Amino acid sequence: MAIVLGIETSCDETAAAIYCGENGLLSHTIHSQIPLHKIYGGVVPELASRDHVNKLIEVVAEVCEESGIGLSDLDAIAYTAGPGLAGALMVGSGFATSLAMTLGIPSLPTHHLEAHVLIAMLDVEKIKFPFLALLVSGGHTQIILASALGEYKLIAETLDDAIGEAFDKSAKMMGMPYPGGRELASLAEDGDPKSFDLPRPMINRPGYDLSFSGLKTAVFQAWDKSDKSDETKRNLAASFQAAVVESCCSRLSKVMQNVTADTLVVAGGVAANKSLRDNLISLAATNSYDVYFPAIELCTDNGAMIAYTGYLNYVNNSAVMSDVMQVKPRWPIEDAFN
Repeated sequence: MAIVLGIETSCDETAAAIYCGENGLLSHTIHSQIPLHKIYGGVVPELASRDHVNKLIEVVAEVCEESGIGLSDLDAIAYTAGPGLAGALMVGSGFATSLAMTLGIPSLPTHHLEAHVLIAMLDVEKIKFPFLALLVSGGHTQIILASALGEYKLIAETLDDAIGEAFDKSAKMMGMPYPGGRELASLAEDGDPKSFDLPRPMINRPGYDLSFSGLKTAVFQAWDKSDKSDETKRNLAASFQAAVVESCCSRLSKVMQNVTADTLVVAGGVAANKSLRDNLISLAATNSYDVYFPAIELCTDNGAMIAYTGYLNYVNNSAVMSDVMQVKPRWPIEDAFN
């Protein structure tokens, strides 16, 4: 049974994990850069890259110690090759490739989005291909048909802002510190979702694609004209979240009615959002779908998803092994093995 170290450095989390085919996920850790970027109101790519350099050896040493696995016990090292920030990806790729060469084992360039899509399978063995995947994060909003390991078809995506980005930017407009998406969602729980008449972008248009930039603009205009009280903030947060969830569920429902599948997997940082989860559970039931979510701690970027995906591809002989570091800042999921 193979033992794989996974390394994730696509954006602002430095993460590592060790997955064993016999015993499952042995350890994982995440170093978040939020305090570093908070004063700038967003991720600064150069600072992200430098912090990965400072923390990567530390997080790898931590997962090795927690798992009791030494470097000499590893069979392969998986790393995020893309998509993501070029500089950040280069740190993880260079480290993983060099370490693998030193140990005489293969390095596995791994697709970040594929890893998000597959991580729910870590705890739910009954998830079988084909299935629909809804990927909702700070950088991506996509509906994907996963037909088999390595076989993915992009059915829909956002035409502009990703869902997580729209949450964070709307929160910033209302004076919340970066990253404000979680705080906005928390405030929304005590607000009135019908207090502001916000648009549901793309909801009546043909096709399946999504859009959130117009909704973000509507939030700015509503907040700018408001009394900016705490009650108003809660109500606008609730109205925004309701619009996002309804837009997302509406497009996904349309896909479900036109795609042959009966399972939905939800992944990405926004998969932790309670309102979205509740509505997707109802939507799945209405369309006779089973729906699965990763553990909350594995919704955001993490090393476990890279280690697990690397392991699956390695043992199924579908891994792309390379002694040359690979970095693909723009890497469509349909080309995961190209």
